Amino acid sequence: MVWWSGSPHLSARQYARIVKRWIEFMGADPQEYGTHSLRRTKATLIYRQTKNLRTVQLLLGHRKIESTVRYLGVEVDDALDIAEHIEC
Repeated sequence: MVWWSGSPHLSARQYARIVKRWIEFMGADPQEYGTHSLRRTKATLIYRQTKNLRTVQLLLGHRKIESTVRYLGVEVDDALDIAEHIEC
């Protein structure tokens, strides 16, 4: 599908508008939700269910596991313990 810009890709602004409309449609306040908060929420839910930092790291596109740990707000000791058991 090609958007009005002639590109098959969404810009960050186009994506934000779509998310805003979706949030409004759901009856929620678009000031409380946005593309970044939804990204963080999804990553947090995946981590809580799997305890797999490596998977979340890959999904988020982080180069360093430490970045993922900070992003999720995971305790460093717990994260490092889990990361030691993950094959890269």
